[in-house]
Amino acid sequence: MALLQQAAAADWTLVEPAIFGTLLERALDPAERHSLGAHYTPRRYVERLVLPTVIEPLRQEWAAAQAASTQLLEEGKGKKAVDEARAELLRFLHRLTSVRILDPACGSGNFLYVTLEHLKRLEGEVLTALGQLGQSGRLELGDGTTVGPRQLLGLELNPRAATIADVVLRIGYLQWHLRTYGLTQLREPLLDDYQNIQQQDAVLSHKAPVPRLDAQGQPLTRWDGKTTQSHPTTGEQVPNATARVPVVDYPNPQPTEWPEADFIIGNPPFLGHGKMKEELGDGYTVALRKAYQKQVTESSDLVMFWWYKAAKAVAEGRTKKFGFITTNSLSQNYNRRVTQPFLDGEPPVLHLTFAIPDHPWIDSADGAAVRIAMTVAERTAEGSTSGQLLVVSSELPSQDDEGWEVAFSEQEGRILADLTIGANLNLARPLKANLGMSNPGVKLHGLGFVVKPEKAASLGLGSIPGLEHYIRPYRHGLDITNRSRNRLVIDLFGLTEQQVLANFPPVYQHVFEYVKPKRDQNNRPSRKEFWWLFGETNPKLRQMIAGLARYIVTVVTTKHRVFQFLDEAILPDDALVVIASKDAYHLGVLSSRIHTVWALAAGSMLGIGDTPRYRKSRTFDPFPFPAATETQQARIRELAEALDAHRKRQQAQHTSLTLTDLYNVVEKLRAGQPLTVKEQTTHEHGLAAVVLSLHQQLDLAVAAAYGWPADLADAELLTRLVALNKARAAEEKAGVVRYLRPSYQAPGQQQAALALPAARPAATALTELAIIQP
Repeated sequence: MALLQQAAAADWTLVEPAIFGTLLERALDPAERHSLGAHYTPRRYVERLVLPTVIEPLRQEWAAAQAASTQLLEEGKGKKAVDEARAELLRFLHRLTSVRILDPACGSGNFLYVTLEHLKRLEGEVLTALGQLGQSGRLELGDGTTVGPRQLLGLELNPRAATIADVVLRIGYLQWHLRTYGLTQLREPLLDDYQNIQQQDAVLSHKAPVPRLDAQGQPLTRWDGKTTQSHPTTGEQVPNATARVPVVDYPNPQPTEWPEADFIIGNPPFLGHGKMKEELGDGYTVALRKAYQKQVTESSDLVMFWWYKAAKAVAEGRTKKFGFITTNSLSQNYNRRVTQPFLDGEPPVLHLTFAIPDHPWIDSADGAAVRIAMTVAERTAEGSTSGQLLVVSSELPSQDDEGWEVAFSEQEGRILADLTIGANLNLARPLKANLGMSNPGVKLHGLGFVVKPEKAASLGLGSIPGLEHYIRPYRHGLDITNRSRNRLVIDLFGLTEQQVLANFPPVYQHVFEYVKPKRDQNNRPSRKEFWWLFGETNPKLRQMIAGLARYIVTVVTTKHRVFQFLDEAILPDDALVVIASKDAYHLGVLSSRIHTVWALAAGSMLGIGDTPRYRKSRTFDPFPFPAATETQQARIRELAEALDAHRKRQQAQHTSLTLTDLYNVVEKLRAGQPLTVKEQTTHEHGLAAVVLSLHQQLDLAVAAAYGWPADLADAELLTRLVALNKARAAEEKAGVVRYLRPSYQAPGQQQAALALPAARPAATALTELAIIQP
């Protein structure tokens, strides 16, 4: 109580109300904060979204009202003209004081507070203009004649945050009044209880949760996801099986109804789809998916439920515009399945008027840096689909707050669902020609599977017959981009638990102690039951590469899009994408500039450095390979073999040489930039100029195979590739499929030769291609 009295006696006049957001986030338990997806938003970032979503549309209305008022004055005479001009401005004032703004994930009210402040500034301009036309009268608090907190609506799950949001709006409003009017025109109570901030779930309504029961009718429980203990043998931290929480179900799940609003803004929770069950609980996640089963796909992140509801409100005409901050995964394929029904089409139902696809962000409670996107959407009017796309050109840590100082380059045009302007890669369709040729590696779900050579020897490798088939060389993404760690992996695919125990007891004990404890707490029943196997054993991948002496890989998330061959004995993990071909011709096309440009545009970005990601469904499956002649294929094959051999030879000779360092230097050479002393060493060890020359020759050879100029701009390349994809899809519909590996993709079926005209006038004549005949 003493602290409360001290706080009440303090001078709050100049305190920024938004500071409560930072205080709340720091006060939350980390587990609670992550489960809520709670993130405080720096003011500059809030304004970056509030202005194009709410304020600029209202200012456009204000400009129209001013123009109409001025016209009435110029065309009319005397008092009647002044009255009519004033009435025009009063109509806008009524609009301004009745507009409603909803933040359906309002947290501590930061977005609503900043919006209120900008609305009051605009109101001040309106009142000044009215005063010039003879309007007089005092403002009334709380009766609807002035912009106030009643117009700012919020939904918030956390009860503490909801209460703080209400206080923030009250303090912010009263601060404005005191700065503007002093202590005059105040009445009791200072503000009415508008109940405009509601503490509730913003996306799911349901009946009272009920415990989930097992077959014997007993309540089910699960590991709480955070309590650990030391393993008695290994000493590693493993889940504490006694730390349990009940598993509950949520009957009759339905989407939550949002209050009607003219504008919707906010920063919904950041939580990836893979973390939802872990953070929100299995029962809640299942109920949420069920409530939106026909609208929001199973693979969508949590934020997409907010995006869908806001987009639906705008599409139905109940809301004028919405703007959200989301993670930058909004542009990725699994989230685009939600946005594309609104943003695709001719014309689209909605169009983005403003977007920043990738923006720095700081999770201020623990200092973790993430990347976000901003999108603002409205209904598509006839002939109007243009928007403003801001692309980050530079970013530096701010000296004033926890945000970043960001500079942008600006583009105008139709913003697509992947948050780009230009060729619509969303129109590209997977090609049968590439079917079954690409897959990510295995997912271990247990670090205990990975062992050093000396550990493998102690488990019996080299002494127990047959074990060499189950302990194999292993590659992770870092083994490719940096240096190989020379690790092996215990791969018991195809064996039962009893077979492992009977044939390889030391291996059984190792996996039992280093893998099983964590698997026992896994939410997926199959991973508990088959604890000695990888979480994803990936039989499809194994079938793809069976019988190949080598295959092509690229790292999923990497700065430089590099492809190389791996030996058949090596097992790749899911940080690698596999292309199941031993043909260096395919390696050469994939290593060319044409495919690199495509991969960068069709893929996605991840992390602090905005690192490109290679997603096989969006990048490899729709990519149209050239219809190269045998001579062109031979040249591309020769160059690709030379490139792959050169890099491996130089790395073997210089153990410190990494592909990342090598390609950093190659790109500097390409750009004509000077090298540092360290880079000079990399240049000498990797013979980087040779790598650059081989790539340049590959680019020329592959461009010639397409029949295109080698110096086409990126945008033109993408346009041509999308057109070529469309032509290939049409061919395949007619029964003509250019299989990359016919003997694997279409085994036992007769192949016939067919010559077809080029898909574009610029392309070379096509040579023989494989088609399937009955």
